[in-house]
Amino acid sequence: MTLAFPKAARAITPTTLRTWLADGQEIALIDVSEAGQFGEQHLLLASNFPYSRFEPALLDKVPRSGTRLVLTSFDGQLAPLAAARAVELGYQYVHWLEGGTHRWQQEGYKTFQGVNVPSKAFSEYVEHAFETRSVTAETLADLQQSGQDVVLLDSRTLEEHRKFHVPGAISCPGGEIVTRFADVVSSPDTLVVVTCAGRTRGIIGAQSLIDAGVPNRVVALAGGTQGWRLAGFDLHYGSGEETNSASPAAQKTARTRARELEKRAGLVRIDAGTLQAWQADPARTTYLFDIRSREEFENAPLADAVWAEGVQLIQCFDEHAVVRHARVVLVDDDGSRAVVVANWLHRLGAEVALFNPADGILPTTVSVSDTQPGTPDWERIPAINTRAASEWTSKGAILVDARSSERYLQSHARGAVWANRAAVSPALVEKIALAGRAVILADDNTVARLLGQTLQELTSKSGAQTNLAIVDGGFNAWERAGLEVVIERQALANHERIDYLFWLHDRHAGNLEASAAYLQWEADLPRQIGAASEAGFRLP
Repeated sequence: MTLAFPKAARAITPTTLRTWLADGQEIALIDVSEAGQFGEQHLLLASNFPYSRFEPALLDKVPRSGTRLVLTSFDGQLAPLAAARAVELGYQYVHWLEGGTHRWQQEGYKTFQGVNVPSKAFSEYVEHAFETRSVTAETLADLQQSGQDVVLLDSRTLEEHRKFHVPGAISCPGGEIVTRFADVVSSPDTLVVVTCAGRTRGIIGAQSLIDAGVPNRVVALAGGTQGWRLAGFDLHYGSGEETNSASPAAQKTARTRARELEKRAGLVRIDAGTLQAWQADPARTTYLFDIRSREEFENAPLADAVWAEGVQLIQCFDEHAVVRHARVVLVDDDGSRAVVVANWLHRLGAEVALFNPADGILPTTVSVSDTQPGTPDWERIPAINTRAASEWTSKGAILVDARSSERYLQSHARGAVWANRAAVSPALVEKIALAGRAVILADDNTVARLLGQTLQELTSKSGAQTNLAIVDGGFNAWERAGLEVVIERQALANHERIDYLFWLHDRHAGNLEASAAYLQWEADLPRQIGAASEAGFRLP
């Protein structure tokens, strides 16, 4: 899989990258390894755009073509290929890390396991910096059983809460926890315990309430749901008690607390004119995140704003704001949610500002066409319906499944070969070249077309003329059409599944050893990283 390297892209050394990461200028460091490879070993400040879906992720998360891009991969082989794709899309300053993650490590720089490592490490630093207290699962169970005045708040997303939670926990997502607090805790004497599935969001949720100045004693549940299971207690599976939108009285209380927090934190507010100027600035990237509830966002969407749940924006900041040192603007209209989230993003190291649509009309999309990437060309791979696809395969066309390896193992079309764009085998290329035709199934037409584009390039190098098409509607359409589907759980070896992270993957499925190892991994992140400044955090 070799493409000519365009003149606009060039290799850089780990030393150069290290310097760039510390220079305070905008930079997007992107690891194009597949998710399983990335999760096993990656640079601390890298975001993951798997090569199998690289271009749409790049266009979505790096909207300015003049952004300084550095691409890497676990062994250095994929990054130059991705660099070529980025240049084809019109990105102007594209680089790849010579030797990839392996060389970075060989030169003495650190690499990390896991995902969303910066945000998870940040929570651990927060616990140390602010001395956020916690209680053990055993202590909480004793308090609950003895009828003590204690409220347990689950700071994860509502969807996560509905899967499983500590018995008695009330769903109160971290981005809403200050806003809804007065509705769920009426007495200042109540002990408030904040939980998540591990350590990080419980710590952030608890410290959010402490920062907001609630009169209660607030602590995190050590280890969250995993700590609860390690203590020998059972979880509740399914829905539990949930909080809805905050009442007017709770919102009023939250606004008062948020105003004080905003002053103490020195947060910045901007008006519509400033926002418009920022969006039109060809030299800077501006992310605009709407952190209202999904329902509020869908009922009254705001121009150019991307919805992001507050608790997940903090927890997965490396997935949302990929360009480091970009401007981040939070949109909200209740006066409290954005303040709480912005306070954390500022501490994470972001240049963050607040915008309330009530302060001015939100500008419509600003045209900066000279700074935006170009139009992709993978759409030229045609789509055919399931009937035509079945006819093709009956006449010898190769059927290729481009979905995740997990989905493939759960069920796939009979005869379908699993393939990932990042690791197309020479045997598959030869097979398609001999057949002359191939049909690609996926959950996402764009992912199917990206694989099709790569297969077309590779088969053409052998001099073969091949026809490739994707199945419109993918595997779901195939299944709905009543075409044959099989289950072959052993069809792929683990080493082939580069898109699946096996590291501690079953910690929420009853593997207590994995849970214990994961919690220890989280707690140990500050030691692995060193000074908080290594990750750009702003903490006392």
